[in-house]
Amino acid sequence: MNIIEIKELHKIYDESEVKVHAVNNISLNFEKGEFAAIVGPSGSGKTTLLNMLGGLDKPTDGNILIDNTNLHKLRSSELIRFRMMNIGFVFQAYNLIPVLTAKENVEFIMHLQNKNKKEREERTMSLLKAVGLEGRENSRPSKLSGGQQQRVAVARALASKPKFVLADEPTANLDSKSTEQLLSIMEELNKQEHITFIFSTHDQRVVNKARRVITIEDGKVISDIRKDVESDSK
Repeated sequence: MNIIEIKELHKIYDESEVKVHAVNNISLNFEKGEFAAIVGPSGSGKTTLLNMLGGLDKPTDGNILIDNTNLHKLRSSELIRFRMMNIGFVFQAYNLIPVLTAKENVEFIMHLQNKNKKEREERTMSLLKAVGLEGRENSRPSKLSGGQQQRVAVARALASKPKFVLADEPTANLDSKSTEQLLSIMEELNKQEHITFIFSTHDQRVVNKARRVITIEDGKVISDIRKDVESDSK
């Protein structure tokens, strides 16, 4: 069952005399539980596509449907609430709130969702345990390593029980050991919670873990390979 439908999507930047077609007529579907990587050279359009999927940027033309809700037909207030209830984000720069502890960073979105204290605490402690940070819940970001901060970011992205998680270059600032640990955690959470993960990445280690690899060049999809289907056919 498709939870995301991208239909004839375009994004044109017209900030100079030359128009830049960052996303050029892309149509894609994503099913529940996918673990997919969008790859391509710098400037290929993969981050622009991810930003439009997350409602952080608007397309010039085309539509994005999430469970049949047209993301870019929503009013601003509706879009903010829809993102909060349905989409998790993991960014390259972690984007944790520095004055909050790991526990408070994870809980924050559940406060916005008006979840009760018991539910917030149970969900938070379960997620911090799942990402290997049990015992570090009261540490602020400055007291955590880069890999640990990114694990908090993953737990935060999952706290709202989103339909899917968008991860933009989540391993770019991590060493090899932290990257392997983080990817294993996200892969396990993907299997346990059946949440769709969509990565934008240059990292071959992420590509190796992905079960679907979509390659973009010059704003167009040039290949879309499902590894599980490919292996089943051999």
